[in-house]
Amino acid sequence: MGYLSLLRVPYVVRLLLGSLVGRLPSAMAAVAIPLALRENGAGYAFVGVAAGAFAVAAAVGGPVLGRMVDRAGQARVLLPAALAAAAGFAAVAVAPGNPYAVLTGAVLAGAATPPLEPCLRVLWPNLVGPELLGSAYALDAAAQELIFIGGPLVVAGAVALASPVAALWAGAALGVAGVLFVVTAPPSRDWRAPFRSTDWLGPLRSRALLLLLAGLTGAGVAIGTLNVLVVSYAEEHRVFGGAPALLALNALGAMIGALLYGAMRPAARPARRVPPLAAGLAGGYALLCLLPAPPLMACLMIVTGLFLAPLLTVTFALIGELAPRGTVTEAFAWLVTLITSGTALGSAAAGFVLEHASAPWAAACGAAGAAAGALLLFAGRRRLAAGRDDAEDDAEAGDTPPSVPTGT
Repeated sequence: MGYLSLLRVPYVVRLLLGSLVGRLPSAMAAVAIPLALRENGAGYAFVGVAAGAFAVAAAVGGPVLGRMVDRAGQARVLLPAALAAAAGFAAVAVAPGNPYAVLTGAVLAGAATPPLEPCLRVLWPNLVGPELLGSAYALDAAAQELIFIGGPLVVAGAVALASPVAALWAGAALGVAGVLFVVTAPPSRDWRAPFRSTDWLGPLRSRALLLLLAGLTGAGVAIGTLNVLVVSYAEEHRVFGGAPALLALNALGAMIGALLYGAMRPAARPARRVPPLAAGLAGGYALLCLLPAPPLMACLMIVTGLFLAPLLTVTFALIGELAPRGTVTEAFAWLVTLITSGTALGSAAAGFVLEHASAPWAAACGAAGAAAGALLLFAGRRRLAAGRDDAEDDAEAGDTPPSVPTGT
């Protein structure tokens, strides 16, 4: 009944769907840009550089745009960013054979990626209230998996009907449309941070938040390792549907985990739930080192996803508690950036190990990353539980108290 009540809340469906549509271009770019470049004769080396430029620019731009949202509001930042990102995709689409245009467009599209993910998460507390906040974060985490499934499917459809360049134009249009759908909704249009931070460190002045973000980077390493490992596994075992089918099962497991977790009402505070969920994620990835036959591997792919979305769900709530006042959007953007950076690191490590060792050792890289993150979170569990000290310091300094409830 929690999810039904949640979906009946005004603007919940609109904001969730708008955010999903607006975030599709990020998932599409990872496939559309390489396909468009290859169609125009680009070598794999340049394809990798262009794809990497988009990813790095997005990782750098996310926290910057998040800070701008905290200071200026959502509508004033999201719409210009969406238009700039669309211009970046258009530059690649218009001149896919021009290296300078491609790199400029890829950097612009990445750096200007609208921070819809963190913006939606700062809206949940005011929108649904504390009694449905846990369900909202869980639904958010589950819906996120649809982006990684839907993005490549949209690219495949565009390629089948037209060309890879058409997928770039589609990405530009979807990004603007999704943002318009969000920023014209009153909760987004009227949102303002309860306090404007002037500290140049922003949310990174919170040591507890830094600890949490560092621990989640380990989860990103595990995800990146898996993305490369399944390609090798699918080729060796001739898996039906290949690597995409295995990753889809992983996404399905994450959706199941998020929805089941969101239906629960755990009594422990978010800070106490993070370490065991991180340990469960590490345990699932450790099982991948067995690299069993395809039927069992399919089951393991679901298992590896089960703990990821619940871990993110609790993390969303905890960031709301740990981020200093006036920095919540930027804090969520840093979460995206560090998980993405961990994913890139894990992909590079898995590729190197597969080239020079074997698949079990590549799987071990992912397990090691997840385990390192879990150990860090377990060792710092008292710091996470005492994370409100930073907020109390702010209050003593005369900061305005936040107007949104936090926690689940």
